[in-house]
Amino acid sequence: MLSPGTTAPDFELSAAPNQKIKLSDLRGKNVILAFYPADWSPVCSDQMALYNEMTSYFTKHNAEIFGISVDGAWCHLAFANDRKLQFPLLADFEPKGEVAKAYGVYDETAGISKRALFVIDKKGQIAWSDLSAMDINPGADGILDALEKLEK
Repeated sequence: MLSPGTTAPDFELSAAPNQKIKLSDLRGKNVILAFYPADWSPVCSDQMALYNEMTSYFTKHNAEIFGISVDGAWCHLAFANDRKLQFPLLADFEPKGEVAKAYGVYDETAGISKRALFVIDKKGQIAWSDLSAMDINPGADGILDALEKLEK
């Protein structure tokens, strides 16, 4: 897993069937990457719902959040619509897990992303990272602490 102080690997992933997001286009903003195993799983559903509730707090810290899993853009679209998510879910679908691998959070055995969080500063450096157990919702406290430290 990449550690703080590392330059965040750039990527471009589908945020919808016809929309792509490129990390380097977000320079000047803080970015939260929430890697998670799969849409529709109970823990992932709770985790993404929590972040949906927290988006206004993230915005106060000039931060945007993105969920990333190996599910496809159509699956993400259905999941986001069902859960009424107000932030993009990015499809690390093909080549499968390429971005998760670049960040060191791909589970080769299961073929999914591990549950990992990264806060990337305005210059594109990883400011904070966290790896959680697959069955544990990591919450948002670590993210908020990292964002507050970036403002000091």
